[in-house]
Amino acid sequence: MSGSNEDKSSLIGELRRMARTSGAVGGIAMRVAGNRIGIKSDAASHAEDLKVILGGLKGPLMKVAQFLTTIPDALPEEYAAELSQLQANAPSMGAAFVRRRMQGELGADWQGKFKEFELTASAAASLGQVHRATLHDGQKVACKLQYPDMASTMEADLKQLKLAMAVYRRMDDSIDSDEIYKELAERLREELDYTREAAQMRLYGAMLADTPQVHVPVPVEGLCTRRLVTMSWLDGRALMRRLEEDPPQEERNTIADALFRAWYLPLYRYGVIHGDPHLGNYQVRPDGTLNLLDYGAIRVFPATFIRAVIDLYEAIRDDDREKSHHAYEQWGFVDLSNEKMDILNIWAKFLYEPLLEDRVRKITDIDDPTFGRSVAMKVHEGLKRTGGVKPPREFVLMDRSAIGLGSVFFRLKAELNWSRLFQELIEDFNTEEMAARQKAALLAAGVPESV
Repeated sequence: MSGSNEDKSSLIGELRRMARTSGAVGGIAMRVAGNRIGIKSDAASHAEDLKVILGGLKGPLMKVAQFLTTIPDALPEEYAAELSQLQANAPSMGAAFVRRRMQGELGADWQGKFKEFELTASAAASLGQVHRATLHDGQKVACKLQYPDMASTMEADLKQLKLAMAVYRRMDDSIDSDEIYKELAERLREELDYTREAAQMRLYGAMLADTPQVHVPVPVEGLCTRRLVTMSWLDGRALMRRLEEDPPQEERNTIADALFRAWYLPLYRYGVIHGDPHLGNYQVRPDGTLNLLDYGAIRVFPATFIRAVIDLYEAIRDDDREKSHHAYEQWGFVDLSNEKMDILNIWAKFLYEPLLEDRVRKITDIDDPTFGRSVAMKVHEGLKRTGGVKPPREFVLMDRSAIGLGSVFFRLKAELNWSRLFQELIEDFNTEEMAARQKAALLAAGVPESV
């Protein structure tokens, strides 16, 4: 019932998508190459053109751009700066499209499953759009409906991404992006399966059941397919809109506390991370609590990896080089010389620094939103000098989430005791217990196995 022909991956669909995007990606490659060999171009202007092109396209390429802008040095600075402004807010599709798609997912009598269904989308994103509806028992729900032909769209975009990253690497080999590409491709393909997203939503509902500061929508059984996920409707205001109103410090701190718990309680208790920390995925409720949205990009880590994350924190705290080296090896870094490890520790110190001081403070005492990029550039230059590294694929979403979430805390101007929040989560950490807890939670929620 959910296997509409228009959604099946086809060579024609991929070629059509590549024709629309190859000029933009090829243009990036040529300009990156030109800049590396001394041919100057107006990079900022070209990046603005690219943002307009990508922003007008529904699909993964825009989501890929959002991912890459949070991975240091995956793209040149000018392109990263422009692409970081992309928001998952493509123009919505019309009523005829919605009727056809809903019939393909729920059958000819799909309208009979709802008391009311709004054909006009309430929100539009990169892979689908959201419609408000009401069930016969009066429950308000959100129906996220995937755009057509997303499978072929995804494959075409991933081919373009692989090309662009390969060209950039030829110009700058300080970071081997092979594992980054594999990780992004795996996660993005998973996002096409809304039955997986529904299961991951159930998982987060269970993991955060005792965290009243965070609200998770509940999927509706019988109204979810691979291209449709129906969930309870959560009322709230976009976080960015609330910040524009300059809320009081107490509210800023309350929001930040909820965000910290939403992200890191699942990570350190269950080895699970929400890998898409952009501002569109948060809503603020009138009482200051938080709605956490979009459960497509979820990463599950082995317990040994989480133990290594804690080990690296302790190594940075205690200036323990041997423990640092062990932690990086557990993460999956190979052939790591002491010099390369010292360079990576510059980045690690930047990320862990707020957790090292037992005091109320901002996420950073440096009032400069570009400071993180300057640290990344220092690391980049050091790695280039010493022969480069190959980041393990597990590193990608961890790093993306830390940077993305940190930037939200920075914009919130939140003042919390980050160290105590962190210590609460890692206190009495036990690898075997976490592994057992993770296995039980994934099984109960019905989350399928991944990498």
